[in-house]
Amino acid sequence: MNVRGIGTRLRTGAVLALLPVLALTACGSGDGSGGATPGAGTSRAPADDPVAAVREVKSVAALLPADVRAAGRLRVGSSIGFPPGAYYPNGSDRPPAGQDIDIADAVAKVLGVELERQDASFETILPALGSGKYDFGTGNFGVTTERLKTIDFVTYINDGQGFAVRKGNTALSTKVTDLTRLCGLTIGTGAGTTFEATLTARKDVCAKAGKKPYEVKVYSENGATLTALQQGRTDVIMSTINGLRHQAAQPASRTTFLGEYHRLDVGFAFAKGSPLTEAFRAAVNELIDSGTYARILKKWGTSASAIETARINPPEHT
Repeated sequence: MNVRGIGTRLRTGAVLALLPVLALTACGSGDGSGGATPGAGTSRAPADDPVAAVREVKSVAALLPADVRAAGRLRVGSSIGFPPGAYYPNGSDRPPAGQDIDIADAVAKVLGVELERQDASFETILPALGSGKYDFGTGNFGVTTERLKTIDFVTYINDGQGFAVRKGNTALSTKVTDLTRLCGLTIGTGAGTTFEATLTARKDVCAKAGKKPYEVKVYSENGATLTALQQGRTDVIMSTINGLRHQAAQPASRTTFLGEYHRLDVGFAFAKGSPLTEAFRAAVNELIDSGTYARILKKWGTSASAIETARINPPEHT
C-alpha cells in the first residue's frame, strides 16, 4: 500500500503470550518495515511516542457538533486484545497500547477532545452504537457491505482476512485462496467477526465440491482461539492479516501465517447518520498529511497497510 507524506478480556501477565492472535475484523501484524513489534511473552510497548507532539487543529475541530465541542469529550467503546492493534502491555494495571490506540488518541488531540475509553468485547460494540452507549467504536472493524447497512465508518487502515496454522502442519501448508482448501478441517475464529460471517456464508462450498464440510469453532476470547490451535483442537485460525503475520513472527506462538485471503478497509465505527464522521475523516487526513500517521504505523510495524486518504463508507473490497 502507498503512504501519503493500517466478553471478557485476558489481561494478566500469565496470558500475554497468547495475545498476538486475532485482530477482530479485518480487522484488526508486522510488515518487516523496521517498526518495533511487541510480541508474545513481552510486557513492553515501543518507547517512541509520535502522538505526543500532536496538537489541536482548529479548522478540523470546528467540524465537530457544537455540543461535542462544548463537552470536550467523546466516549469510545474499545475492544482490547493483542498487539499490534490494541492490548495491555503490562497487564490490567497499565493503559492499553497499540496501533488503534495511538490513532484514536491522535485523532482526539487533533479534534481537541478527551477520550473516555470503555473496554468492551468486540461483538458488543457495533450493536451498542445505535443505543448511544458509545460515540464511536474501535476494534479493527472491517468495512463490509452488510455492516454498512447499519454502521458508518471512517477508514484509517487497510487490513483484511488471512489464515494461520500450527508450525509443521501438513494438512494445510500453503496460501489459502479458496475455501474448499479448508474442507474437512476445523477452523477457529472470533465471535461477531467478518471471519465468522465469511465462513458461515460460504459453508456450502465443500458440499458443492463433493467434499466433507469444514467445522467452525467460535471463541469470544483471543487467547482461547490460539490455545485451541496450539492444543490441536482446531486445524487453522482465520483472522486479520496484520494480527496473524505479527503472531507468526513470535516464536512462542508456534504458528505459520498462510497469507492474505481477502483485503478489507478498517475504520472507526459510528451509528448510522452520526454527525461525527466528517470531523474524524478530516482528523485522520490531517495525521496523514503531517506524517504522524506514517510514524504511528512504522512504530507498530504495519506500514504496508497504510491508506492514502481516509474515506467515509467506502464499498467493500471485492
